[in-house]
Parts: sequence; C-alpha cells; structure tokens
Amino acid sequence: MAEPRDAKRTKNSGLTPKGRFFDYSLLIIIMFLIAFGLVMLYSTSSYSAMQNYGDAAYFLKRQIISTIVGLVVFAAAIMINYHFWYKIKWLIYVVSLLSVVLVLTPLGHTVKGARRWLRFGPLSLQPAEIVKVGLIIVLAAFVSYSGSKMRKLKNNLIYCLIAVIAAGVTGIITNNLSTAIIIMGIAYIMLLIGNSKPWWLVCATIVGIIAVAVFLIWFFGNVETASHFRFKRLLAWREPEKYASGVGFQTLQALYALGSGGFFGKGLGQSMQKLGFIPEAQNDMVFSVICEELGLFGGICLIILFILMIWRFMVIANNAPDLFGSMLVVGVMAHISLQVVLNIAVVTNVIPNTGVTLPFISYGGSSVMFLLAEMGIVLNVSRQIQVPVAATARSAVDIRRAENR
Repeated sequence: MAEPRDAKRTKNSGLTPKGRFFDYSLLIIIMFLIAFGLVMLYSTSSYSAMQNYGDAAYFLKRQIISTIVGLVVFAAAIMINYHFWYKIKWLIYVVSLLSVVLVLTPLGHTVKGARRWLRFGPLSLQPAEIVKVGLIIVLAAFVSYSGSKMRKLKNNLIYCLIAVIAAGVTGIITNNLSTAIIIMGIAYIMLLIGNSKPWWLVCATIVGIIAVAVFLIWFFGNVETASHFRFKRLLAWREPEKYASGVGFQTLQALYALGSGGFFGKGLGQSMQKLGFIPEAQNDMVFSVICEELGLFGGICLIILFILMIWRFMVIANNAPDLFGSMLVVGVMAHISLQVVLNIAVVTNVIPNTGVTLPFISYGGSSVMFLLAEMGIVLNVSRQIQVPVAATARSAVDIRRAENR
C-alpha cells in the first residue's frame, strides 16, 4: 500500500500560520491510571506475594520495572511521527504473528498450564499483546489506503482475512479464546467506523447475535453434553453457587468482595477476599478488590476515569489530520473499551468468566508496556492536530474551506 489517499491533501492544505495541539488531559488520565494501578496492585497482591515468594512487594517490583520500560516506549512513541508506522505496517504485522509462533519453540514459556509467553532469561513477553498493536496499525493503514473503496466487497473480505488470520493464529497457538475475541472485536469496531456503508455489517451482527442466542438456548437445554472446561464456565456463569468448589469459585468470591465493600468500602488494604480467597486476585479480578476496599464509589470513579479516556480518544480521532491517524486512535479506543467492559462484566458475572485484564490496573508487564506504546501513538496523533493561531488574519471558516478542497 502506498501513502494514504488523504495524506497529500493534509500536507498541501497550505494552512499557515497554525499552532500545535497536545492532549494534556489524556496524559494526566494515563499517569493517574498508572499510579492508581500500582497502588492497587500492591494492596491486592501483597498477601499472596508474601506467601509464595517471601516478598510482599514481589509483584509490585516487577510491575514497576515493566512500567518504566513502558514509559520509555511511551515517550519514544510520542516523538515518532505516526506516519512512520504506516511505512512498516506489514513488517509489524508479520513480526507480531511470528512472535506468537515462537511460543511453540524452546523460547515458549508455560505458566499455570498455559503456554502463552516467550522467555528471554529473567524476562518474559506475551506475544498476544504485540498482535493487538500490529493489527491496529495494519487495519488502520488498510482503511486509510482504501478510502471510499471500503464499500466494495473485495476490500471488506481482505480486511476480514487480515483480522481472522491474526485472531486464529493467536487463539489456536496460545489456546486463548478471550484474546481472539478481543482481536476480532477491535477489527469489528474499526470496520464499523471506517466503512461509509456498514449496513451489511449491522445485518451480519444481528445474525450473529441470533446465532449466539440459539446456541445458549440449546446449550442450557442439553447441559449433560457439556464436558469441556469452557462449557463448564457457562454453567458456572448461570449458577455459580452450584459450582462453588470448581470453576465457579473465583466468580463467587469476586461477588462476595463486591457485596461486602458497600458504598465507601472497607478501606485501602483492608480486603478480606484477597487473603487467598480470590485466586490470582491481582490479575483478572482486581476490580473486585477495588470495590471491596474503596466501595462502589471507588469502582464508579474508576469507570468514570476510563469513560473520560475514551472521550479524549473520540476528540483526537475526530480532529486527526488524516484517516490513518483517526483509525489508529479508533483502534486503541476499541482495545481499551473492550477490555474494560469485558473485565468488569466478568467480575460482576454479567458474562462467563474469561481471562481479560483491566488496562493499567491488572498485573502484567507485557500488557502495560504495549498499552503505553498505544497511548504514545495516540498522543503523537494529537500532536499533529493543527489549530488556528489567534493572530492569524484568516477566519476559522476560511481554514475549514481550505481543508475541504
């Protein structure tokens, strides 16, 4: 793919003089989430870390190291013009898929029965996080290059093929259905926004929802056929008390934490459920501990913070210099919003239990590093937004007319 179709119009608009924009609001939200995440990580993991590693700050120290590396990547991504990623889009996509394949080699590392990591000495890396970033970049580039041709069936099929390959390779090799769902969800949202005529996509969505509903009706009417662990999770989702000693244990303990926190919580560090009752509380179920210690009030404040972040994404996407920049931000917005919604839905038992982390809050070095890389790309897009300087003699109307030529 060559240069995006709308890039030349952006470069040659001749709109001078202009000032640069930078979204400090988003920067403040990111920094606050990082700090809050580290505090809650220590509070949530200190007991299990002391029990298993003899160091209450074991998980905190590892997360701080990953965060420092992520902040370096974050700063570099802010400084690198986001059009650079357009030039190496296919390289990033292929490398991300190859990194998943490396899990099958001696570099692959197994944790709690799941072979989803790459091990480099004392360091580990989860390739699925690389795939998410690579997919966002290549799909944004494809939509930008296609432009109005995204209406055609051929372009949509190629787009879907790129997404399905990424989801299939990641989901099958790492046996990680939740990551495959997130990858397809990112692709779906980007296609819905990037396609000027998404009516067929809406129709396909309706058909898909009906198919899922029919499956669930059939499944719960034939529960004796459900022997796979994912089917058991569906059963535990419907009746967590019945499976309290098995797959429903984690969900049930998380619900106890949510209910015992009240409105203002028990106080920071005062959670009871984190004392060995919620398995791996610092990972998928960290939101339940937040609600137990800080109450419903703390949980709502955190949700509002994520809503503000998504709102800033929307502002940047709507004002991005070109379609490529806009779709990059849309992809990151889809990634963050999907993980937040799915994580909170799992904790509250709205959907069956699946391994989805809460961005910036849950423990995970690879996650925080690549999330910060995505945030850096978004802030670089915001840096490229040009706003009229007050001293210019040209009116805002004239500038807008020049941009639309």
